Amino acid sequence: MTGAGRPGPARPRERVVLAHRRGARTVRTRVEVQEQTEVGEAMVRALVRAQLGLALRFTAVVVLIVAAAPLLLVAFPSIGEVAVFGVRLPWLLLGVAAYPALYFAGRLFVRLAERTEQEFVDLADD
Repeated sequence: MTGAGRPGPARPRERVVLAHRRGARTVRTRVEVQEQTEVGEAMVRALVRAQLGLALRFTAVVVLIVAAAPLLLVAFPSIGEVAVFGVRLPWLLLGVAAYPALYFAGRLFVRLAERTEQEFVDLADD
């Protein structure tokens, strides 16, 4: 198509791309995971391995912390004689303080597990 005042041959249309197209890659990666292709299986195995590693490390830390309180009381019996508000310290540590600590440890684990899953989703979307 030529302009009204410009004579000459018509130029072919050019396609101008202002952004990279990401849709095709996203669909292919998600299809690989859904159809359990070799690449998809490798990605899912990596996710499961990361989640298992997180769970084992977190379990080890929590067990060490929870087991440290009774071991500390056995190693230093004088700590067992200390009373706070009329209640002995071992009862406060093992009967009261352990539950909020375990609750917050569980919340932290869930947050870290969700972050690992979000990284997997981000990897699948790239």
